[in-house]
Amino acid sequence: MIRLDNISKTFRDGDTQVQALKNISFEVNKGELVAIIGKSGSGKSTLLNILGLLDKQTDGDYYIDGKKVSSIPEREKAKLRNSHIGFVMQDFALVEKYTVKQNINIPLIYTDKPINKEKAINDVLKSVGLSDKTNTPAYKLSGGQKQRVAIARAVVNEPQIILADEPTGALDSMTADEIMQIFERLNMSGKTVIIVTHDKDIAARCKRVIELSDGEIAKGTN
Repeated sequence: MIRLDNISKTFRDGDTQVQALKNISFEVNKGELVAIIGKSGSGKSTLLNILGLLDKQTDGDYYIDGKKVSSIPEREKAKLRNSHIGFVMQDFALVEKYTVKQNINIPLIYTDKPINKEKAINDVLKSVGLSDKTNTPAYKLSGGQKQRVAIARAVVNEPQIILADEPTGALDSMTADEIMQIFERLNMSGKTVIIVTHDKDIAARCKRVIELSDGEIAKGTN
């Protein structure tokens, strides 16, 4: 489903060029549950942003379902991102004044998919155990509940790929376990899930681990 060929990313910091990623190559098959680990500054979030079509590599090629997506126009890239990819962030990225239902509805505003929106929202709320919070403003939720809403929003559009950036980083261990169980259920339902994490316990629950070190894939982890 995903293939990266020699992906590199260089940033300019004043007069200095910083290479965040160096010749990253790997594949992720449909239905895999993959963890990307590494120390702070190893390039994890940069890689996830490229996978999610939020950023563009400096060199190399990126393919989704065999289609080269690294050089498609931005309009087509946005459409592909909305239809194929769901994002879950550490800080939840909810609109605090919106209700749970309004937050989950955001991706559906831009979709061309023939989705029964009311049913889709109700189904994902049930799947994350928040059916009783439909009309609750996001600012009234706990951290764990906010992350459940973020996951529901990520999957309501029925994407095939779920990308999560430190999704348990702001949660206590019990809540983190509950959130990870949701990701595992999504994976069992056929979703391809890629989780960036510094938590070795979370990584150990994934079927494959890719470790980054100084912008490169560490030996033996691809």
